[in-house]
Amino acid sequence: MLPVNTYVVWDETKEAVVIDCGCYYEAEKQEFIQFIQENGLSIVRLIDTHLHFDHIFGNPFMWHTFGIKAEAHKADLPWLDQVTERIRAFGIRECDTPVPLGGYLDEGDVIEFGHHSFTIFHVPGHSLGSLCFYCKEENVLFTGDALFRFSIGRTDLGGGGEEMLVGNIREKLLPLPDETKVYPGHGPVTTIGEEKKYNIYIR
Repeated sequence: MLPVNTYVVWDETKEAVVIDCGCYYEAEKQEFIQFIQENGLSIVRLIDTHLHFDHIFGNPFMWHTFGIKAEAHKADLPWLDQVTERIRAFGIRECDTPVPLGGYLDEGDVIEFGHHSFTIFHVPGHSLGSLCFYCKEENVLFTGDALFRFSIGRTDLGGGGEEMLVGNIREKLLPLPDETKVYPGHGPVTTIGEEKKYNIYIR
């Protein structure tokens, strides 16, 4: 299975936003439930950086367990509609039946929870609907598969291509403060400053 970073973001109000629920195995789902319960959290939104299958495996679980449907960019809907065919192309036999989205997100939208909020950047290139979520109050950025530590996302999956992705990263993400912490869809945390200095794809 493809490991993915699932993020649960909350503040002192205990209102939480879940980003990219990739729970596939039952053990992962039970661990997630236990985490939510132990921290006394109330999930108010489930938002997807994009709809590639590894980032949405847990969406049906979220709906059936917490009554929350995911929100994402509508340009990625074909990935949701064809998830069964697409997982088989990667050698994965089955997954939970997909659940329709609960809403659409786009550039400039604001996700509010507790005393915090995310501003949304649309950064196609890895997928046509790739989104990044920026919390100005905490100076953190969730990039999905658009930007990784010293790398960028694949651009051979019909998402617009490398030129588009790099252009969007340079235009929308690199202007953020250098100390902005970047939490990607896979791999370790980085910062905007480190990426400006060391990421050969976007320098």
